[in-house]
Amino acid sequence: MTEREQKIKGRGKISAVLRYYLHYFGWIVLALGFLTCEAVCELELPSYMSSMISEGIMSSDLTNVLKTGGIMLAIALAACCSSIIVSFLASRVGSGMSKDLRADIFDKVLSFSSKEYNSFSVSSLITRSTNDITQIQIFSIVFLRMVMYAPIMGIGGVIKAVNTASGISALGIVVGVALAVVVCAIVILMLVVLPKFTKIQKQVDDVNRVAREGLSGMMVVRAFNTQAHEEERFEQANAALTKTNLFVNRIMALLMPLITILMNGISVATVWVAALFVEDYMQVANMMAFMQYAIQIIMSFMMISMVFILLPRAAVAMRRVADVLCTQPSISDPEGEEQPRGIRLKGEIAFNDVAYNYGGSENAVEHISFTASPGETVAIIGPTGSGKSTVINLIPRLADVTQGSVTIDGRDVRDYNIEDLRKNIGFVPQKNVLFSGTIRSNLLMGDQGASEERLKRATDIAQASEFINEKPDGFDEPIAQGGTNVSGGQKQRLAIARALVKDAPIYIFDDSFSALDFKTDAALRTALKENAKDATLMIVAQRVGTIMNADRIVVLDDGRMVGVGTHEELMRSCEVYKQIALSQLSEEDLNR
Repeated sequence: MTEREQKIKGRGKISAVLRYYLHYFGWIVLALGFLTCEAVCELELPSYMSSMISEGIMSSDLTNVLKTGGIMLAIALAACCSSIIVSFLASRVGSGMSKDLRADIFDKVLSFSSKEYNSFSVSSLITRSTNDITQIQIFSIVFLRMVMYAPIMGIGGVIKAVNTASGISALGIVVGVALAVVVCAIVILMLVVLPKFTKIQKQVDDVNRVAREGLSGMMVVRAFNTQAHEEERFEQANAALTKTNLFVNRIMALLMPLITILMNGISVATVWVAALFVEDYMQVANMMAFMQYAIQIIMSFMMISMVFILLPRAAVAMRRVADVLCTQPSISDPEGEEQPRGIRLKGEIAFNDVAYNYGGSENAVEHISFTASPGETVAIIGPTGSGKSTVINLIPRLADVTQGSVTIDGRDVRDYNIEDLRKNIGFVPQKNVLFSGTIRSNLLMGDQGASEERLKRATDIAQASEFINEKPDGFDEPIAQGGTNVSGGQKQRLAIARALVKDAPIYIFDDSFSALDFKTDAALRTALKENAKDATLMIVAQRVGTIMNADRIVVLDDGRMVGVGTHEELMRSCEVYKQIALSQLSEEDLNR
């Protein structure tokens, strides 16, 4: 794709963000109305000031001064009220739109499969939903605040200034030169600064990535005593971001002193030029009004420059946010006829010559074929990296098959509504994740409507009741973020209990007994067999002792099935399984 095509595509994506402004169209129109009112009021004040000086003060007419002063006060109050209302409306639009964007990005990310999730780094997704949306919010507020105000002030100021300085071309030259300097400064500023904005966003991603890796992997960092290395990595990312930000801010900081010099210069030049013509053509009151209009013109251009300075950074942020919003999940509900909802599956699972590819040149798994029926326990075992987790992830559609099909009750899982499919599966992933809250809130993730009895039953089966009862608050005991205040075995048992709360026809345990001692492991499997005897159980395990009594064991090696059968059958017919078994248990234990 050429650079021009990428820009066109990027502009198309930005429209996905711009559509959010339509939700606040009424507020925007109302804000523009009050902006116009404010600008007109501001433009009228110098005229009344000129009139008060020439007709009231110069002629010592106190009545005229009070009358004109009262009108100016009323106009100033109207401008002030309009300004307050516009600021309120702009903040409401900017904050509301950013709220909608954050909510939709979060919803979109929740719909991603591992393929889309991995295409964005975690740090980048966090930056896009926080810093990038903040940039859009700031731009929205500034843009609404100035989009009508600055042009009206600029154009109106020029018209008023020309009328005020009628007959004195030198004053027009003063304003023209000042405007030329401002425009040149803005153009140079944009050419220097704009390329840095995209760089800043990427560097923010890098800082978030390094910080997140260091914090989440703190135990590994300490274990290998690599704190200095991690500090250096963060320092490099942080220093790069700081350097770019300092460069941008230093360049932009030159604009305000330049504007100040120009405004003061205009005042001096106006007084100097007017001094030459005041006796013949120009009154003092007109000179003062002209100075006000000239300053208003320069300020309006300064406001416009602020919009153009913020626009590129906001455009980069919009494009990055739109990248997330416009990404279509590769795993979605089936199209066509509306699927029946709220179904209860029986749990007959069949793998039919299944293959899956993560995107590389070779399949991660291939030629996988086996069945699992309700009431059966089917185990999957194999060396590390043989594809065990990949296989069972295909059942709840955490990934979709590349070839072949996975069916439940004779129907391809891709033909089910995703929500209904996953409601029928109690899934315990390899990495046990608990969320901040309480034990109860974590268990209720399995079923928000679960009763107290069902929670107790699930924890009894998962062998978690003993340590829960020892907690001062029982089910209401707080759980820290990531479950850091419970042990690995307790976390694993809570994760198992959470799946059991579902009371589902299918349960999948991905190496979910590894942190349990042999006694707890055996007790849990016994309780599971007794209380979920009508469910289909899929167990991925590394320990042969965990799966010896399974109805069927599938053996994987290098992504292929090398054996399927009972423990006794595999000990006779499958060399891979036999080697795994003998490496863990004695022949006497295996033959019991």
